[in-house]
Amino acid sequence: MQPEAQLRELFNPETIAVIGASRSPHKLGHLILSNLISAGYKGTIFPVNPAGGEILGLTAYPSAADLPRPPDLGIIVLPREQVLQAMRELADAQVDAICVITAGFRETGRDGFELEMKMADLARRRNITLLGPNTLGLFNTSISLNASIAQTMPAKGSISFFSQSGALCSAILDWAEGESIGFSKFISLGNKAGVSEADVLEALGDDPDTKVIIGYLESVDDGRKFLTRALTVTEKKPVIMIKAGTTPAGARATSSHTGSLAGSVEAGLAAFKQAGIIRVDSLETLFDLARAFSEQPLPQGPNLAVVTNSGGPGILAADACEGAGLNLARPSLATLERLTKVLPPFASIYNPIDIIGDAKAERYRATLEAVAEDDSTHAILVLLTPTASAEITETAQTIIDISKTCDKPIFASFMGDQRVGPGRDMLLAAGIPCYAYPEPAVTAISAMLAHYRWKNRPYPVEVCFRRDKGRAERTIQAALQAGVTELPFNDAMDIAAAYELPVPETRLVRTSDQAVRAAKKMGYPVALKIESPHLASRGEVDGVALDLHTPQDVREAWLDITTRAQRRRPDIYIAGCLVQTMGPIKTREVVVRFTQDPQYGPLISFCLAGPSAEVLNDIGYRLAPLALHDVQDIIREIKSFPLLRGVRGSEPVNLAAIEDILLSMSQMATDFPEIREAELNPILVDSEGAFVADLRVTVGPI
Repeated sequence: MQPEAQLRELFNPETIAVIGASRSPHKLGHLILSNLISAGYKGTIFPVNPAGGEILGLTAYPSAADLPRPPDLGIIVLPREQVLQAMRELADAQVDAICVITAGFRETGRDGFELEMKMADLARRRNITLLGPNTLGLFNTSISLNASIAQTMPAKGSISFFSQSGALCSAILDWAEGESIGFSKFISLGNKAGVSEADVLEALGDDPDTKVIIGYLESVDDGRKFLTRALTVTEKKPVIMIKAGTTPAGARATSSHTGSLAGSVEAGLAAFKQAGIIRVDSLETLFDLARAFSEQPLPQGPNLAVVTNSGGPGILAADACEGAGLNLARPSLATLERLTKVLPPFASIYNPIDIIGDAKAERYRATLEAVAEDDSTHAILVLLTPTASAEITETAQTIIDISKTCDKPIFASFMGDQRVGPGRDMLLAAGIPCYAYPEPAVTAISAMLAHYRWKNRPYPVEVCFRRDKGRAERTIQAALQAGVTELPFNDAMDIAAAYELPVPETRLVRTSDQAVRAAKKMGYPVALKIESPHLASRGEVDGVALDLHTPQDVREAWLDITTRAQRRRPDIYIAGCLVQTMGPIKTREVVVRFTQDPQYGPLISFCLAGPSAEVLNDIGYRLAPLALHDVQDIIREIKSFPLLRGVRGSEPVNLAAIEDILLSMSQMATDFPEIREAELNPILVDSEGAFVADLRVTVGPI
């Protein structure tokens, strides 16, 4: 079923059947019915109760089979054991969509999970849109629909919200009422046995009443589907989300709460980034951004003009700009001349523009008019502190007047509480975001600029590298048939060669004499590495010797490495040693790795080699397939990137060589989901190119 059809059936029903409608005010079946009526819903409502009669002035029917016509939406509020039968009866009555309020399914254990699977199967077979179970319900303010068990009907607005947590929905509705924030659509997903976050996201993307989409996610059931649909939606309108469960403790709580696996945190965050979803860490920021996006145009550049009646807040705003990727706009000569004429001689006409504490509304007006007409300004932030001379409501009206003729986003920060309250209320009512401090305003402007750049980004450049796919496939299938999980080094090298990765010449040898002969054939210097299928890392036994220049060096290294390995790990099988040609000496070492995430598919990571990357979490992540801009971004976003770019006179490394390896690994990961994990560690890179010094490949059935 198409997402737009799901939206129509869930949010725009002409007839609603409430299965489990009750005469008792203390029961949810009564609350649902009462909410539908009190919200002003104009459609037809059919209460269903075995006793029949009348409930809240409406004729009640003993069962769904007795309804006078097929309902568009059926809402089930019954004990868990009765839900499946109620769904069957609604299906026989030719219902289009069902919302199951009842809880106690997959989140409670195996019995609940199996019952939920039967419900989902029934909905699929009968082509019914299923919302829930374990859902608060839904709202559509454009038709005054409150099909929920929430106590509050939100005001009408252009923001649409969806969430997995029904209790969080209730809290947000109560908070939004106090903040005068309106909604277009509001949906509690519950356990997502039918309608998923991806379905709702795409449907809201096509909804003309929705300008901004916001949401709270704990888990994503089909990561690839979600990523694909989000990519399409963010081209049309901003999507702002909180992703919960981003810590081990949060992941465990997510599984307990919804019965869903939280999946890889890194994969989920990479999906948000690649899909253009704006991720926030708090509900306060979520709604700060939602209000800004719904009420102001997008800034078309990074230059922010700050107008303030106090130097301190201006400095705070300047500091916030530095961390948010914004610039303080440099006023043009014409603007400086205008400001010189209208401001006192001791005012600061450079950005931040400090118009001094005795500034009244007219001084704000003259300054804002000059700034708004300056082509170098892309957004305006107006700061006001309640000085003795401040005209708070008059200044608010001035900002409102300027905004009506200005095509640039205007934000305000009226700092204080009691005195500035009336002015702040005026601005919010007029659609101008007003904050208690400058920093949230700068955060909102930065997020809007990021979305503007996302919508106007160059078309992604897809790169497909040459590879011998058949050669790699033969190696992988042979390993799978033999029951091998971690490929022997020679087989891993064979796959790397099939993808034209820059790997060294390598020989597996079983004696020191063989090692000497291999080294002579390759040419000195060489490296010697212990080889064992039972070692996750050669570092466990200090099993690597580098820069060996003579046969004697090789023999001594052989004895040293093998003896140490046998002493430290007597339980492992040692297959011998690898003799490799030496890579360049003065290099940086980086690591490229991919794993197959169960929700999102291949997850590629990049970092500098060594434990510091993991200790400091200085790792970049992206989901395959990667476009050219993805590999450029993943390299440049790690904090240690300056070491690759070159610092203190050191030469920069060949970034293009790293990009090629990342793209090849992306191709490999996409071609073969049977490769569960592959790691190139380390990759030696200098100004000339890159050299894969070691690699591991793990395979498994799909």
